Amino acid sequence: MQFRDLKTQYQDLKPEIDKAIIEVATNCNFINGQQVKDIEKELAEYVGVKHCITCANGTDALSMAMMAWEIGEGDAVFVPDFTFFSSGEIVSHAGATPIFVDVDKSTFNIDAQCLEKQIKSVMKEGKLKPKAIIAVDLFGLPADFNAVRKIASTYDLLVLEDGAQGFGGQIDDRKACSFGDISTTSFFPAKPLGCYGDGGAVFTNDDEFARILDSIRVHGKGEMKYDNVRIGLNSRLDTIQAAILSIKLRAFVEYELKNINDAAKKYTQCLDGIVKTPEIPKEYYSSWAQYTIQLEDKAARDKLQSTLKMEGIPSMIYYPKPMHRQKAFKNQEYTDEDFSNTVSLCDTVLSLPIHPYISDQDIEQVVMIIKGM
Repeated sequence: MQFRDLKTQYQDLKPEIDKAIIEVATNCNFINGQQVKDIEKELAEYVGVKHCITCANGTDALSMAMMAWEIGEGDAVFVPDFTFFSSGEIVSHAGATPIFVDVDKSTFNIDAQCLEKQIKSVMKEGKLKPKAIIAVDLFGLPADFNAVRKIASTYDLLVLEDGAQGFGGQIDDRKACSFGDISTTSFFPAKPLGCYGDGGAVFTNDDEFARILDSIRVHGKGEMKYDNVRIGLNSRLDTIQAAILSIKLRAFVEYELKNINDAAKKYTQCLDGIVKTPEIPKEYYSSWAQYTIQLEDKAARDKLQSTLKMEGIPSMIYYPKPMHRQKAFKNQEYTDEDFSNTVSLCDTVLSLPIHPYISDQDIEQVVMIIKGM
């Protein structure tokens, strides 16, 4: 059983993908080929924003936002405590200070009340200037952007949507990667929409942000590549990856999103009352980067994972350690009491196999083992 079945996906799309790769190789337009411009247009139209600027990976996409906003030393950026390391790492890379925020135990996303509490605390201390909020769309579910944007407006903060796991999710009729002043995503192969290597994208409706981001990704270029007007990055999406993404985007829209939501629904129906299943708030739609259950405690979680492994069933723990406990952030003083939900989740979450090509039989096998515990 595959945790995320990229092999079956490739076989399903093989003729089109092979043709697209050969076309790029034949034309030798490996960097900045027409396919890059095409996928940027397709992605912007799908998300519903004016600008999509592709780049080398999702972490660079986040860093580009920090650079475009000139965030640096003395600035505070608020980051969920329960997320992948890069969400906080890019803040430190910029010279700013990540301020971690506890999450909602049901949605796994940043908790609005805890966010406002941390903002007020930083303002009262007076050592740092609150500058931005990074709201992560964890496991495919968009964050509570109605609450986040209200808080951002109150305290005059920028909002960066980290949609690395959220691409394809929605709130009402608005799609993920459209909620931030700048939004980003990752095309890492196992993401909801993934390429065959590293890749990322930045989304915005702001013309000036888009102009700066386009400059940053190519060494801070001005009118041409040898006219450098700012310090930038070397962060371009390869043409081959763009060509692959164009084909995979069509499959994603036409049937993959529906299929994975059907799989998640089956899991939830079968596991309801057995374990705590993911909650999708009303008017929200998830792209199910992960299907994550919660067990009673760490012992029960670890026992289930071990049992699944013995049966040849992969599972993953996202994430075993809170951000505030990471050694890389040891210079900041936090206590577990400020992050009770995150600490609990790190001990109790387990992500089960899910993808658009998973069979009912595979789901039933996983469910049978969980029910037998």
